[in-house]
Amino acid sequence: MTGPLQDIRVLDLTEEIVGPYATKLLADYGADVVKVEKPEGDSARQLGPFKDGDRHPEKSGTFFYFNTNKRSVVLDLTASAGLNSFWDLVDWADIIVEGFQPGV
Repeated sequence: MTGPLQDIRVLDLTEEIVGPYATKLLADYGADVVKVEKPEGDSARQLGPFKDGDRHPEKSGTFFYFNTNKRSVVLDLTASAGLNSFWDLVDWADIIVEGFQPGV
């Protein structure tokens, strides 16, 4: 996507609403945003509304709204392959957005 942020690469480690909304705005302005999800998925996948009323993680309107214009990858950070891929993404990114508590 083209836009004023088209040369910016963002690694999105956020979940739920606030962080994904911030990175959605960056993506909407053209940044290349890669969202990292844990194997069990972002907890926002459990939030409705759900397409056709079918409560399923692949049908969460909330999740899809806040993650439009992003690429995504599932990484298991407890596995060496997942951790290596994560560090490659860290090296790739210009910006890392996370919402972890201090000490994580």
